[in-house]
Amino acid sequence: MSTLIVKPVTNRREKKQFLHLPWSLYRDDPNWIPPLRMNQKELVGYARHPFYDNAEGQTFLAIADGKPAGRLLALVNRAHNERYRENRGFFGFFECIEDQEVASGLFDAAREWLAERGMQSIRGPANPSLNYECGLLVDSFDSPPTFMMTYNPPFYADLIEGYGFRKVEDMYAFYGHVDMVDTLDSKLQYIIEGAKERFDVKMRTLNKRRFREEVRMFLDIYNRSLLGTWGFVPLAASEIEHMSASLRWLIIPELTTVAEVEGKQVAAVFGLLDYNHVIRQMDGRLFPLGFLTLLSKRRTITKARIMAANVLPEFQKWGLGLLLLDELLPYSLKWGLQEVEFSWVLESNHLSRSSLERGGAILPIPITSIPPISSGTVEIRPRCLENP
Repeated sequence: MSTLIVKPVTNRREKKQFLHLPWSLYRDDPNWIPPLRMNQKELVGYARHPFYDNAEGQTFLAIADGKPAGRLLALVNRAHNERYRENRGFFGFFECIEDQEVASGLFDAAREWLAERGMQSIRGPANPSLNYECGLLVDSFDSPPTFMMTYNPPFYADLIEGYGFRKVEDMYAFYGHVDMVDTLDSKLQYIIEGAKERFDVKMRTLNKRRFREEVRMFLDIYNRSLLGTWGFVPLAASEIEHMSASLRWLIIPELTTVAEVEGKQVAAVFGLLDYNHVIRQMDGRLFPLGFLTLLSKRRTITKARIMAANVLPEFQKWGLGLLLLDELLPYSLKWGLQEVEFSWVLESNHLSRSSLERGGAILPIPITSIPPISSGTVEIRPRCLENP
């Protein structure tokens, strides 16, 4: 590399270069899906997003021989550090040419910026947190990602580990096809029927007439059910409101199920159609006509992503998760779905993993990982062992 400059993004031109870099890097990759442009602009902090009410970020550009060659967001997530009593920084939105010098320059810049703010370790990729896109694809590079799932070239793992990062948690995606329904373990039905009888569960789909209220209910169950999950930080009320507004036209009732016990919502599952092949046609542009294209073509989509199947802690381990998915099945078949991805599932989430495995779902597509690094001296540590 003859000349390399890594600099903080400070003006409109550099923000445009940061946002547009993936189109250059992935132009010959048939599996890459363009991000939704406005959504990406918000999540990196260039437009208003409530995540940044309690977080601070700085984007960096690597310029090699006068051209953008890499990018990175350094992030202080105060909600995470308050919850876990840590001084941990994060990185996200990493994109880079296949050059260790460029990648290391980006991480050096992020590390210095985070150290100035008292951060003692770094974790990523978080785009910008576990509640949004996150993780690094390390397997199954031969197919496009599903909606809101991460994607990157195989060499990204070499660049990140080449700087000293090591895996701390794997994240799995499970795959199911309509043809697998007839081969399900018959014992699962006993668990499902047992859950119905034990709790006298009432099942329903999302009520679209009360959409915003219903989505807030889904996200409230999401927050309360995941409190003991590795790395989880509950969505703030402002994030819930923002997310419910953005999902209004993407969620369809056929891919939702709510479980009620004694009139109380105790579990919920929701999925989203895999809009990615339509987003590719739109080149990530929702406006002025992309949004109409997204809606008009959704009936042609035969694949979905089940993003969340959440059960309140006091009702977990009784089969309600299986009951939710069982209730979802006939609606999914009626819609015409052929394929479903269940993603993502943490390696430490033994209950969800075992339930999906017993249900016949196939693993893995893909596997993602979140590596940590010391922000002082780089320490190479064994897998699955966090830095202090």
